[in-house]
Parts: sequence; C-alpha cells; structure tokens
Amino acid sequence: MKKNVIGVDVSKEKLDFCLLENGKIIKEWIVANAAESITASLSSLKIDLSQTLVCAEHTGGYTYPLCCACEEIGLDLWLENPAQIKFRNGVQRGKNDKVDARRIAVYAVRFQDEARLFSLPEKNIASIKLLIAERDMYVCDKGKYQGQITDQKRFMPKKDYEQKVARLHRLIEELEQAIVAVERQIEQLVKSNETLNRQYNVLCSVDGIGRQTALKMIVTTNAFKNFKDPRKFCCYAGVAPFKYTSGTSQHSKSRVSQRADKSIKRLLHMAALAVIAHKKGELYEYFLRKVAEGKNKMTVLNAIRTKLIYRMFAVVRNNKFYDKNYDWKLA
Repeated sequence: MKKNVIGVDVSKEKLDFCLLENGKIIKEWIVANAAESITASLSSLKIDLSQTLVCAEHTGGYTYPLCCACEEIGLDLWLENPAQIKFRNGVQRGKNDKVDARRIAVYAVRFQDEARLFSLPEKNIASIKLLIAERDMYVCDKGKYQGQITDQKRFMPKKDYEQKVARLHRLIEELEQAIVAVERQIEQLVKSNETLNRQYNVLCSVDGIGRQTALKMIVTTNAFKNFKDPRKFCCYAGVAPFKYTSGTSQHSKSRVSQRADKSIKRLLHMAALAVIAHKKGELYEYFLRKVAEGKNKMTVLNAIRTKLIYRMFAVVRNNKFYDKNYDWKLA
C-alpha cells in the first residue's frame, strides 16, 4: 500500500491536485495542463515519490501531459474509468473540480489494491492511434458531403445545386487525398516495426478481418499486451452476453451490455457481416445452421463476432497465419 495518494481532476486547461498522506488532506493545488508544468509541480513535492500513487480519470487526450510527466519522474499512475469512480463513491451532491480531485484521491486510497498502473504505449502504436482517429474524421466528413450531393438534388434550384456540388466535389477530392496520405503513413509505421507488421499480417489472414479491424485491434490491445484473455476483450468490446434476473419478477434474456468500446464493436460487426456476405466458409455454414435451428440472426452474428475475437487472439498468440483446415482434435 502506498503511503501517499494524489487525486487529479483533469480538464483541458488545468489539473486540480489533492494530496492525501495516510488518508488526510495535506495539500491542494492547481497546475496548467502542460507536461513541463506538471513535472515541475510534482517534482517539488517534499514526499517520497516511490511511496506515491497518482490517480486520475481516463479522459482521453487531456491526460497525455500527465502521463508524460509521471513517466519522466517515475511516478506510478493509475488511470481509472470515470464511471467506476462515480458509482463506487456513493450518492454525491454538488460538483466542482476541487471536490472531484478529493473524491478521486479518496477512491484511490480505498481501492488501491485494485490499481492497474498505466504506461504510455510505444511510439509507433501511439502514432498509429492518432492517425486512425484522423482518418476516421476524414471518412466521416466525406460521408456527410456525399450525402449532401445525393439528398439535396430534388430540393434546390438546379443552378444552386450545381454550384454546391462543384464545391463539394473539390472538398471530397481533398479528403480522399488526405485519407490516402494517412493510410500510407500508417502502413509505413506498421512495416517499420517487426512485431506490429507480423501481428497485422496474421490478423488479416483471419476470414472477415480487414486492414482497419486489424489495426484497431493492435491499437486497442496495445499490441496484445493489455489483453491476454479473449473473454475479457469480448466484455470490453460489448459482445459478451450477461444475464438480467432479479427475484421472481425479472427474468429477461441474456443480452450484451451498452458499456463497451463502440468503435471496435462496430468493426467486428462489419467483419461478421463480411463473413456472411461471402456465402462460403465455416462461419457462414455456422450462421445458416443456427438460423435454421431457430436462433435469432443478431444473436448468431454476435456469436460470430466472438469467434472472430478468439481467432484473432489465437493467431497472435501462436504467431501463425490462420489455417482454415486446422483440426484442433488432431492437434
């Protein structure tokens, strides 16, 4: 157990800190959300940093300067799910950044034995993650512009519509060039790293798994370091069904939870649909067999998503390309 705990409330411009020593508030202060400011502030504390745990809510990119600062000075950092902190702290009244920092610190003291220390992913994975987010933004914008071209034709004067379409086509062309440039940069980063390149190739050998799904799996799992068990990843991706029963009145069917990484779930769903669309292979036969037995199609699709996850973990674990004729009984 750490003697000192620092709770951090993260916002875009500033961080609110609360230092607890043996459960008592020692100091509260505010620092600009910049790596240099955070490093200087934490280094100036007159405490044993080896006996200190920093806890903050995982708020995406805003935590990056804090992660860099903690890694630089060797502080243990615990980035926790905000919902976990909220529900475990009981009924709350009022809210401000100073109080939130206190609550995070108290949470870290109470559940310190469950802490999962955070470390920054290697440079290539971090860069690929940013590039994937950039590409998704361009693809989203391109879809909106293409929708305007097809939807507005009947509802605008012909001259105005033609002028608008010309402008939209120029924007779409620029976006397509940006998408190609980003994808080329991602490809270079993957090929420059032997481990990432090998994982990418073996993942793409699985039926239904394309380039985007393979890249997303590598980034989400931190090159399969953060997830070792495919069952836990099924839960994270929102494909694991859970029972909902209570007493004698509530007995609903098992269903997946909405608390999931929707981006990876969406890609897995598209991969499952691709398997069905090919109308061949083991998983397609499985789909037809289960539907013929009376199973709901979405339930069967969810089972296929689960099977794809297990296959991806298997090929990476074994460092082998997927073998369609593999017989596990003989193995």
